[in-house]
Amino acid sequence: MASIAGGSFRVPSTRISITTPTLSSSSLFPPLTLQSSNKKDNQLLRCAVQESSTTSAVATEKKDKEKEESSTAAVPAKKPKPAAAKAAAVAKPLKQMMEEDVIPPLLAILEAQDDISEIDLSFQEDNKLEGFFLKKGIPYSFWAFFPTGNLTGAKGFSISSHGSGPSTVEPFLVDERKPTANHVVFWVEKRLAAQGIIPVWNQ
Repeated sequence: MASIAGGSFRVPSTRISITTPTLSSSSLFPPLTLQSSNKKDNQLLRCAVQESSTTSAVATEKKDKEKEESSTAAVPAKKPKPAAAKAAAVAKPLKQMMEEDVIPPLLAILEAQDDISEIDLSFQEDNKLEGFFLKKGIPYSFWAFFPTGNLTGAKGFSISSHGSGPSTVEPFLVDERKPTANHVVFWVEKRLAAQGIIPVWNQ
């Protein structure tokens, strides 16, 4: 009794020779050559072996395909790179910052006072913010000093009246770790309010 994948059959006790060729890259399962003294048995053996070879080839091909799909699925899809962060805004030169972000709001604060007139605000070449105005006919002047040409270095403030020059120069913006144009406006306004030149505000 001989057994072949897919069934079994009885083979007469005659001599059968099976030649199995070596596997090569050109043929995964080449056909087997079976010989028997019985012609009918030869045909039956040939069909059984061919069927077994075909089944094995299909199974191998399916396994290879599944392995390939598994390998492809295992590779995570590349995430798109996040958009590059926007570059930090370049700090304005001190003169530009004073003219664009400090003087306009200070001018609006002084112009809002009914008893203040002839207002003149400017930023001088020696890194000094200078203000002049009349309050009920009395001239006032103030200065904010930035000798290092920036807001992070030494800073001072002085105010005078009746046409006199700067008197005592006081520290300015000392409580601010990272002073900005808004801080300059706030502290100038606070100094003027402390002198009774403008009313104390509620913030």
